[in-house]
Amino acid sequence: MSEMNERIARIQTRFMAFSDWEDRYKELIQVGKEMPVFPEEQRLEKFKVKGCQSQVWLYPQFVEGRVRFQADSDALLVKGIVGLLVHVYDGATPAEILSDKGDFLKAIGITEHLSMNRTNGLASMMKQIQMYALVYKSMGGP
Repeated sequence: MSEMNERIARIQTRFMAFSDWEDRYKELIQVGKEMPVFPEEQRLEKFKVKGCQSQVWLYPQFVEGRVRFQADSDALLVKGIVGLLVHVYDGATPAEILSDKGDFLKAIGITEHLSMNRTNGLASMMKQIQMYALVYKSMGGP
């Protein structure tokens, strides 16, 4: 099992421990609170995810064949969502990222309770992560 798949499995275990949406919602906010501080110098327009109702910044780097991500949002719930995405995809290869469709969020019951705007925002975050992976892959990444 790849490291990325192991991270997905840990997230699924963490969230499936809660049987109702309210507890998962609180856990999602906790994920956001656990995120490292986002560097102010990366809070730039070019790192904003377009299509999100809230402000979301996604800062990528390509280090030794792996994509590194840092992220932040001005909304607690959205920060938790982007935190889950960063937790899964940070340190993965471009090929690993491109092969995954983010279905783990549906599996843990997150997507079914999001508003249409939040669902669109999540799709925009996934699209941006995959776009960065595609660019890095085209630059010779695995």
